[in-house]
Amino acid sequence: MSFRCGTVALFGRPNAGKSTLINQILGSKLAITSHKPQTTRDRIAGIYNGADVQAIFVDTPGYHEAWTELNKAMVARTRAALRDADVVLWMVDGAEYARKGEKDPERDLLDAFDEGMVELLSAQRSPVILVVNKVDLVPRQLMLPVIDALSQRLQLAAVVPLSALTGDNVDALIGEVSAALPEHPPLFPTDQWTELTERFLVAEIIREKIVHLTAQEIPYATAVEVEKFDESEREDPDKPIVRIFARITVERGSQKGIVIGKGGEMLKRIGQHARKDIEKLVGCKVYLELFVGVEKDWTRSKKGLRKVGFE
Repeated sequence: MSFRCGTVALFGRPNAGKSTLINQILGSKLAITSHKPQTTRDRIAGIYNGADVQAIFVDTPGYHEAWTELNKAMVARTRAALRDADVVLWMVDGAEYARKGEKDPERDLLDAFDEGMVELLSAQRSPVILVVNKVDLVPRQLMLPVIDALSQRLQLAAVVPLSALTGDNVDALIGEVSAALPEHPPLFPTDQWTELTERFLVAEIIREKIVHLTAQEIPYATAVEVEKFDESEREDPDKPIVRIFARITVERGSQKGIVIGKGGEMLKRIGQHARKDIEKLVGCKVYLELFVGVEKDWTRSKKGLRKVGFE
């Protein structure tokens, strides 16, 4: 049997469910999931290994209008992932479109921004699969017009309605992706599930806890960088431990106060929640120490992005 292998880029608006889908496919927590938009910032790749296929799924930042240097960098990463992909998954929030269609049946489901996304996808040389997410949230009779309307906008390799949250019909998506990938030997060992380093994943875990535990503008003004990852005692037969020191950077002093909290209570909560997930990741006890610093308006300049390690 021939083997198929290649990269699969997930493309769509913020909150379409891309990160939830990639976690569902891998059966492991790789990407941050949140109801807050623009949570994913980086090109995050997870590796699915089947009997005769290896698919490198790339979770990209949600496609959005860019107004800061950080937003511009995120959109640039999304565009780069599309250019490099062997298959593109155009992922949409089917429930949102269905409610829009139910409220005003005469209204065009795609707005001007959607049309821009369609134009971008039309320029793709690689196959595009339409993934209609959140089918578990609305009746089937409301979802069918959405699928019909969206599938008419592009030449598609396939259309797959599914629920990224429950996993319903995800197997069908894997089948369509496998059929669309080129014949190629595996690019990674078949027991590897991500190309990301533990250091990167630790920083993302910490940032996820900040996203979930804080409100307002804090998640968008926050960067996390692991400054020290000491695993010299990781293989200790008696008390294995990894010692991690990470810096949380915000844009203003008032934000620093929120992240630290009264008497350091918020920072303590962030650390406690993060440490539990990090221990699952590294497979042993973790000593985690967090620091909070201010880099004024770091999201608004290329210099600021470099200072927090976001190239």
